[in-house]
Amino acid sequence: MDKSKLREEIKFLEGPQSRRKELWFAIKTLFEFIKGFRSLHFVGPCVTIFGSARYPEGHEYYDLSRQLGAEVAKLGFTVMTGGGPGLMEAANRGAKDVGGRSVGCNIVLPHEQHPNPYLDHWVNIRYFFVRKTLLIKYSYAFIVLPGGFGTMDEYFEALTLIQTKKIETFPVILFGKEFYVDLIDQLKNMQKHKTIGEADFNLFHLTDSVEDAMQIIREHSIDQFDLIPEKKIMPKKFFREFGFRQFRK
Repeated sequence: MDKSKLREEIKFLEGPQSRRKELWFAIKTLFEFIKGFRSLHFVGPCVTIFGSARYPEGHEYYDLSRQLGAEVAKLGFTVMTGGGPGLMEAANRGAKDVGGRSVGCNIVLPHEQHPNPYLDHWVNIRYFFVRKTLLIKYSYAFIVLPGGFGTMDEYFEALTLIQTKKIETFPVILFGKEFYVDLIDQLKNMQKHKTIGEADFNLFHLTDSVEDAMQIIREHSIDQFDLIPEKKIMPKKFFREFGFRQFRK
C-alpha cells in the first residue's frame, strides 16, 4: 500500500469526515465486495484454513498445515486461506500436492504481503472486514491452526456468527491442544463469569488429529449439508470469473 493510501485510511479512522468523503469510502467498500464476489463466485464450497504467516517451511506447524490442506482437498473441497505466507502457504501447497483446488483472499498491507505461489486463483483485498467476510462466505468448515492476532480475529468472528445464528452451524476446528491450552482456560474463565454459556463450548472442536478433523468435516459439513459433487460449472468469460466444480445440497 502506498503512503498516500495509508494516510487516507488513517485519516478516515480519526473520526467523522465530510459527507462526501464518507460516501466515497462507502462506495469503495461496495466495490471491494463486488470485486471479491465476482472473483470467488465459482470457487465451489471451501474449507477455510486460518493460521500464522510467521511459520516457515520446515516448521512442524507448516508441515501440519500442508497435510491438512492435502486432506481437505481429497474430500473435494477447495482450500481457501488468507493467501499469504506461512501456514496459509502451507495449506494451499498441500492442496496443490494432491491436485486439489487452492484459492486465497490476500490482504493489501503497508509492507506488501504478496500472494503465495500455490494459489490457482486469488483476490487482493484492501479492507480486513471485507476479507473476513469472503473467507467465511464460501466455506462449510473452518480450521484454526496456531496463529496470532489475525488468526484469533478470524476464529472469534466465525464463532460469533455461528453463536448468533448469522451463519449455519459449520464446524470450527481448533487445531493444537498444547498451543491453545491457555485460550481454553480463558474460555472456561469466561464461562465461569457467565459471559459465554456452557453450550458455547459445542461451537468448536479441539483436536491434534488430522484424521479426527477430516471426520468432523465429513459428519458436520458433507453429511449435515448433503453435499454432492456436480460437474464443473464454466464461468462466463465476459465477466472474467474463475470456475471450479460445484457442490449442491
